[in-house]
Amino acid sequence: MTDPVPNIAQKGPYAVELEAGKEYYWCQCGNSKHQPFCDGSHKGGPFLPVRFIAAETGTAYLCGCKRTGNKPYCDGTHKTL
Repeated sequence: MTDPVPNIAQKGPYAVELEAGKEYYWCQCGNSKHQPFCDGSHKGGPFLPVRFIAAETGTAYLCGCKRTGNKPYCDGTHKTL
């Protein structure tokens, strides 16, 4: 049996403004209508959102292809898809 593969929301990162100390939930399944954040679309599936707290205020680049090795941040994996 193979591991489930998330849907690609977009082949590139989402540039988002984060606030230091604030809690966020990154969509890991690729189905959220509020990318790159979770809207509950994963329910009933094999993926759960990734909870993270922003370390600093400013622009962050969150993974859109859902295949990063540095969840929730983009690591360039989308360039190989």
